[in-house]
Amino acid sequence: MPRVNENTEVALPLRNIISMVAAASLATWAYFGVIERLNTLETSRELMNADLLKKSEQTTTDSEQFMLIEHLATELEKLQTDIEGGKAPYDQQQKLTLEFYEKRITSLEESLEKMRNGG
Repeated sequence: MPRVNENTEVALPLRNIISMVAAASLATWAYFGVIERLNTLETSRELMNADLLKKSEQTTTDSEQFMLIEHLATELEKLQTDIEGGKAPYDQQQKLTLEFYEKRITSLEESLEKMRNGG
C-alpha cells in the first residue's frame, strides 16, 4: 500500500484541473444566484405583508363608506329584481295609467256601440 505524505506528487492533466476550477466556479455562481433570488422573493413577500397590514387598518370613514356601498349594492339588486319581474316603480305607474286608459276606452266603445244601436 502506497504511503501518502507531503512529498507525494499527483499528476493531473491541465485540462482536468481547468474543468474542476470551472465546475467549482459555476457551482458557486449558481448557488449565489439561487440565494439572491430567494432573498428577493422574501423581501417582496415582507413588503407585500407590510402593505396588507397597513391597508387593513381602516378608519371610521372607510367603514362608513363600505357600509354605504353595501347598502347601495343591496338596493341595486332589489331594483334589478323588480325590473326583471316587471315591477319597477315607473312600470307600476305606467301599468296603472294603461289600466285607466283601457277602462276609459272600453267605456267609450260601449257608449259608442249603444249610440250606433240607437240606445
